[in-house]
Amino acid sequence: MAPIRLGVVGCGAIAQVHHLPNLADLQEEFEVAIVCDISPTMASQVANHYHIPRHVSDYRELLAADIDAVLLCHSDPKAEIALAAFAAGKHVFIEKPVCFCLEQADAMIEAAQQTGKVAQAGYMKVYDPAFELMQHHVARMDAIRFVQINHLHTDNQHHLAQFRLIKANDYPPAAGQAQAQARQAEFRQAIGTVAPAVERAFGVLSGSMIHDLYGLRTLMGIPQRVAAAEIWNAGEGISFILDYPNQARCAGTWVELPHLWDFRETLEVYDESSRALLSYPTGFSRGLPSTLILQGMDANNRAYRQEPTVDWKNPFTLELQHFHDCIRHGTVCRTPLADARHDVALIIDIVKTYLAANS
Repeated sequence: MAPIRLGVVGCGAIAQVHHLPNLADLQEEFEVAIVCDISPTMASQVANHYHIPRHVSDYRELLAADIDAVLLCHSDPKAEIALAAFAAGKHVFIEKPVCFCLEQADAMIEAAQQTGKVAQAGYMKVYDPAFELMQHHVARMDAIRFVQINHLHTDNQHHLAQFRLIKANDYPPAAGQAQAQARQAEFRQAIGTVAPAVERAFGVLSGSMIHDLYGLRTLMGIPQRVAAAEIWNAGEGISFILDYPNQARCAGTWVELPHLWDFRETLEVYDESSRALLSYPTGFSRGLPSTLILQGMDANNRAYRQEPTVDWKNPFTLELQHFHDCIRHGTVCRTPLADARHDVALIIDIVKTYLAANS
């Protein structure tokens, strides 16, 4: 079977650190036929570096090319190009954040349904072998009482510095301004006109803590309400409590620690007698597996601590392979845009809960 002919929109860090190197290793599944970036220099140099035959700076040219699918990893917002891609009859893989408002989510979901094309969100952590182990373990837990998320973030440049990234400075100013205006319009549609700190927190929830939220939804389902929310430190500190129908609670925190190199992202799930602790490496790493620790009491009332062996499989590669299988074999998508809509709604609810408490 011929590989899927793929076009990549956006040649920045996530494309260079993960997607393009991984696609180069998946030549039986994909053929990258064309790349696009609004910087002509970036598009040209990335195409040359990865031996991609064609490069353009207008996404409309990419969509007119002989391709089956598109990978969208350009700067936000992404809905305009996603909708154009569905209209052009392409399957779409869209990196997070998929969008910022429910109206754009609904438009993309409807477009995908009308065209019958695969619409996959770039939610790589649910493809992580350690997460899958945790998911199986949590499914066997007794009534879950408490879930905790801690995301201690640092300046991404600490981790990007290990890569020799292609950079450029010929981005058209008008394109950047249009992008910023479109992003602002989505923000206002979602949460209204708010203080800069709240905008910053909304962007953080959508772009960084989204990984924690979709993993949480995969394990726990959709919360029945946001019980509390707090934003501090100019929007670089966020905490919330989520209430679940079984009386479980989730306490989540995201904090920016820009001058601390170490990155910590953990997900903990507790029932009355056991604990599962999942720890992720930074998303800007290669070859570092996540870890899972299981603790509890056995049938003899003895405490145990286990650390299962985790497969050394790259979740970014696994999600691309899944995208291939959805297109070629009709596999049901594990991370469809229709599910990602729940995460957009939750982020809006978290921010609105904070606004209501501080109005």
